Amino acid sequence: MAPTPAAVAGGSGDEGASALLELLLRVQSEALRALGPDGFDPKLYVDLPLAADERAAAAALPGQGQAPPSREELESYLARYFGAAGSDLVAADPLDFEAEPRGFLPRVESPEARAWALEVHALWKDLARRVARGVEERPDRHTLLPLPGGVVVPGSRFREVYYWDSYWVVSGMAQCRGLLVSKMYDTAKDIVLNLVHLVKKYGFVLNGARSYYTNRSQPPLLSSMVLEVYRATGDVEFVRKAFHSLLKEHSFWMSDIHNVAIRDNYGQDEELASKINSIADKEKLYHQIASTAESGWDFSSRWMRNSTDMTTLATTYIIPVDLNTFIFKMEQDIAAFAKIIGENATSEKFLEASKARHIAIDSILWNSEMEQWLDYWLPTDGDCQQGVYQWKSDSQNCKIFASNFFPLWLNAYHSGSVKFADTAKSEKVMASLQKSGLLCAAGIATSLTNTSQQWDFPNGWAPVQHLIAEGLLHSGSEEVIKLAEDIATRWVRTNYAAFKATGAMHEKYDVEACGKSGGGGEYKPQTGFGWSNGVVLSFLEEFGWPKHKEINCSRQGEVGLAGAQSG
Repeated sequence: MAPTPAAVAGGSGDEGASALLELLLRVQSEALRALGPDGFDPKLYVDLPLAADERAAAAALPGQGQAPPSREELESYLARYFGAAGSDLVAADPLDFEAEPRGFLPRVESPEARAWALEVHALWKDLARRVARGVEERPDRHTLLPLPGGVVVPGSRFREVYYWDSYWVVSGMAQCRGLLVSKMYDTAKDIVLNLVHLVKKYGFVLNGARSYYTNRSQPPLLSSMVLEVYRATGDVEFVRKAFHSLLKEHSFWMSDIHNVAIRDNYGQDEELASKINSIADKEKLYHQIASTAESGWDFSSRWMRNSTDMTTLATTYIIPVDLNTFIFKMEQDIAAFAKIIGENATSEKFLEASKARHIAIDSILWNSEMEQWLDYWLPTDGDCQQGVYQWKSDSQNCKIFASNFFPLWLNAYHSGSVKFADTAKSEKVMASLQKSGLLCAAGIATSLTNTSQQWDFPNGWAPVQHLIAEGLLHSGSEEVIKLAEDIATRWVRTNYAAFKATGAMHEKYDVEACGKSGGGGEYKPQTGFGWSNGVVLSFLEEFGWPKHKEINCSRQGEVGLAGAQSG
C-alpha cells in the first residue's frame, strides 16, 4: 500500500531519504491529478529511484498546485528525473537453484501435477533479486533499503522484501517447506538474515524493505523462519546469528505500544501482546491504516466498526487472535533456541512466558459456545482502572473470520507433552469450522462478509489455508486430518486451474469457484507470487498427489466441505 503520513515523519532518520519521500509523495499527488483515479497505483510513484539531484527534480515537478499536468508532461518529467520503479533491484539467479532438485516432492506421483510443480519451483528464479549496489552508495535516491543478501520478492507491484510473505517463501509448513522444499537452503538463509539485518538496524522487522515502511512491522514470524531453516540444515551457527535479534524483536512486541492488561473473571491479570498504541481521541485515521497494514490484513471488515466505512477502522482497539498466536510461537521458539545454544536461564524465562500466554489466549480469546478464538475489542472511552481492563464477554467479536481458527496452527509446534489444543478440542474446533460458512468450493474464505475489501469474502489467501490446514493436520484425529487434506486438495486445484488459464500464480483466489483469482482492495490483483508458490509446494510435499488423482477442478474424492455450509 502507499505510505501514510506517519511514514514521512517516522522515517529512518536520514534527511536525504526523508526529502526523497516527501518529493515522491508530491509526484504521486500530481500523477493522480494528471491520470485520474481509474487504474491509479499510488505505490508505483513512491518506488521510483531518483536519477538526478533531488532539489532539481523538486523544482521541475509539473503542476505543483496549478493546473494538473498533462499525461505527456508527467511522463517526460518522470523519464528525465527518475529511473523505472524496480530498476534498483537486479535479477540474480540463486546459486542453489536446480531445475529438478534431488528428492523433490517424492510423493507427487501424478505426471501432470509433477510437471506443474516444477514450473512453480522454477518461479523462484523469476522472483530472485539482489539490491543494486547504487542503493547503498546513494540511499538518498532510493526508498528501497539496502540488504546484505539476495532476496525473493512476492511479485508484480511488490518489488521489495515483505516480512510475513517471507515465511511462506522460506518454509510454508512444518518440517521444512517453501524454498526448503526446493532444497534452496542458502537462499532461504539469505532471506532470513536480511530480516535479521533489519532488526539490528531498526529494532524490528519492517513491513517491507522500503523507507516508507519504517513505522510498522508485520505479523512476527521471524523465529518460525529460523526454526524451519534450522530443522532443514541443523546449522547451530545460523541460530546463533539470529538469536539476539529474536530477543530484540520480542522486546519490540512487548513494548508499551503493543501491550494491554486485562483482568479476567477469576481476577487474574494477563498481558496479551496486541497492536495497542493509544486510545486517546487524537488518534488519526492514518495511524489506524498503518496499524491495519501491520496486521497483514489490509483491509478487512475485521478492523472496522462499520464494515462499509473505512474511516471506522479501529485496529488499535483490538486484541487479535492471530498476533497472540504468533507471539506465543515466538516465545516457544526462543525458548528452544536458547536451550540449543546453552542459554538455559533464557530458555526457562521464555518457556514460562509462553505458558502464561497460552492461559491468556484461552481465558480471554476462547469462546466456548462458538468453539473458536475471538478477537477482543477494547472500549474506546479508555474505561480501565490503573491501566487494566475488566474482561467482558460481550467485548469478544463474535463475527466469523478465518483468524478465529489460527491457534490450531500451534498444534504443529507445541513442545510440551500436551498439544495447544488437544484432540477433543481440535475436533470441536473442526466442527465449528465446518459450520462456519468459511469452507467453500476452492478453499477457506477470509470472512463471511463481502465488503470489496481484499481480506474479506470471497477471497482466500495462501497463508490462511496453510495455517488452518497445518493445525488440523497435527490434531491427532483421523477425521480432522482428512479435513486438512481436503482443504489442501481444493487449494492446489484452484491454483493449478488458474495457472493453466493465465500462466501465473496469483496473490489471492476467489474461493467460490475453482480456478478464479481474487479481487477487491486498493490495487489490481497481482501475480508472481511468493507465498502462493510456497504453500502449493508445501501442500504437495505434505500430502503428495497420487498418480490417478485428478488435479483439474473436480469434486471427486472430496470430503467434509460440501455439506458443511448448509449446516
